[in-house]
Amino acid sequence: MVGGWRRQQGSQKRSLVVAMADLLGDLGARDPFPEEIESNFGEKVLGNVDTLHRILIPTLSVLSLARLPLDPTPAPVDAADARRLLHKVVGWRLLDDADQGMRLQCIWKVRDEACGHELVSRINAAVDGAPATVLFEAPNQVRAELQTPSAGGLTVNDFIVAARIDQVKTLDLIPKKRVWA
Repeated sequence: MVGGWRRQQGSQKRSLVVAMADLLGDLGARDPFPEEIESNFGEKVLGNVDTLHRILIPTLSVLSLARLPLDPTPAPVDAADARRLLHKVVGWRLLDDADQGMRLQCIWKVRDEACGHELVSRINAAVDGAPATVLFEAPNQVRAELQTPSAGGLTVNDFIVAARIDQVKTLDLIPKKRVWA
């Protein structure tokens, strides 16, 4: 019996039997074959002390939709594709109204009215003529909505523009977080 109590025959002595695999867990390694040991397999794989090992992780900017060009004749996307593309833009939500159709919306909190107008101008510069509704809402909120009316709804271009808006620098315009020690 592994990992349990065992009673010996003819006595009341008990002993706990524990397998070492239970204490160490399954490490996922196996013993090397004799041929691997003879070929110095470990020396070739592990590297030397002075070897520089780098783990290259792609940055999010490489994977961003913002790098894609806008399609001159975009087709509307269906709700399932829109939900999948929504994961590519951070902070945006999908609105689906019967009267206005599907659209993207993002809301930012800003420090004051001057910061709100500055954020509106930064976003308008980032959208570069794409159809976007960017409004300052008193007292301290900026709302952006994206939709392509000429295509009859939400298109991939709207998600590309949303990714470009995500790259707008907003850290100097949002309220400062209070830290209490």
